[in-house]
Amino acid sequence: MKKLLLALLGMPLLLATVGCGNSAPKVPFDNGDSLEIVNRDPTIYGICGVGTSMNSLQLIDDTGDTLLIDITAAREANQVFGGLQVGDRMVVMPGESDTEAAIVINQSTLLGNWIMPNPLDGSDELGVCIKEGGVAESIAQSTLIYHTWRLTRGQLEFVVVREGGSEEEETELYSFVKLTADSLVFRDSEEVFEYSRQRPKEEYGSDVEIEHEEFTF
Repeated sequence: MKKLLLALLGMPLLLATVGCGNSAPKVPFDNGDSLEIVNRDPTIYGICGVGTSMNSLQLIDDTGDTLLIDITAAREANQVFGGLQVGDRMVVMPGESDTEAAIVINQSTLLGNWIMPNPLDGSDELGVCIKEGGVAESIAQSTLIYHTWRLTRGQLEFVVVREGGSEEEETELYSFVKLTADSLVFRDSEEVFEYSRQRPKEEYGSDVEIEHEEFTF
């Protein structure tokens, strides 16, 4: 009887020991915020202020705050695109901190009609119209229909539909190579695309303002 009682008393201790040995390590509760933080676009959007200089961009961001951003590293790496003009809308991809830029893009310079010779035979010109509000339109091409555009993480993103295919929306992402008042060059993993600015034509929306002088220091 005593042996049975001792055996019964020892079972909870044995079970507790076994349970602890097989338990998985505890992890902090994750409600999904950590993933959101990792995926959050760090791009800063705003207006170029009068305090801008050769290596410093004064940016009045979309929340109304005035930031002074060091663009020295971006300039030395040839990652300042479109020039710096007071009053223009700017897009900044931060570097190691929000006060240092890795990439600077003048969004106002980007707006307008951009064309290139037809890569098939060069007999005509085709391209894309980049408008305010994220609207994009095709110029003289029916097989590739541009819908929208945006600047994100220092890159140019288009949403397009290719006719003759699945006709579903596709997202294309490009890195800037060059952006001036008259030239737009960007690339993907396979090709480089070189465009020139098209002067206003009524059929392509002459209400788009494309005249722009680059501000240099």
